[in-house]
Amino acid sequence: MPTPHIQAERGDFADTVLLPGDPLRAQYIADTFLTDVRRVNEVRNMFGYTGRYRGRAISVMGSGMGIPSISIYAKELITDFGVKRLVRVGSCGAVRDDAQLRDIVIGMGACTDSKVNRTRFMDHDFAAIADFALVRRTVEAAEHKGIPVTVGNIFSADLFYSPQETLAQLMRRYGIVGVEMEAAGFYGVAAEFGARALTVCTVSDHILRGESLSASARQTSFNDMMEIALEGVLRDDNPQGA
Repeated sequence: MPTPHIQAERGDFADTVLLPGDPLRAQYIADTFLTDVRRVNEVRNMFGYTGRYRGRAISVMGSGMGIPSISIYAKELITDFGVKRLVRVGSCGAVRDDAQLRDIVIGMGACTDSKVNRTRFMDHDFAAIADFALVRRTVEAAEHKGIPVTVGNIFSADLFYSPQETLAQLMRRYGIVGVEMEAAGFYGVAAEFGARALTVCTVSDHILRGESLSASARQTSFNDMMEIALEGVLRDDNPQGA
């Protein structure tokens, strides 16, 4: 049955959903990487599509920006549409010295300044981590394609424009790879409702060095990331290799 945010029916979504923040990016993914595509959601222009990648049913839908937005869509996809595996595909700003523009980052864990996981975990700390098998299969896919990736801890910020000017330096000290705005809450939703989740990002800018990619360079690095994410899903289906 449709939910307040997703006007679809049970079975319209595949058991695996890719979640870019931008709904137009969801449309780009569907048009570029999937075949036999049909639109399954357009409420609030948060476009969702289901198609096939190398014969496997895959869905993709925008998630919006920030933990509250992705948490709504992830929860409804899991509880109302039977989705079992969700992969956030987005971008992050790097803080670690060895991080470079265009790097692909796999968020094994996610720190945050948000209280959402404390709210759901009775005010205790919750270690927000990705599904290990998805991490492993996506790393294998990257190795198979010869595309380097960095696996590590990321930081999910509630504020894009943070007033805490020294926070990025503190994250650098603790080895945080990059900053984004969704993963920690996204992982909490998956844990609460029994799904598997992963975040894969491209480094679009370096916060401490003041570097950033052009629009065309962002697209190239995004396509590499998408190939890794999709191949990781296939390898997760078939642990012996896609």
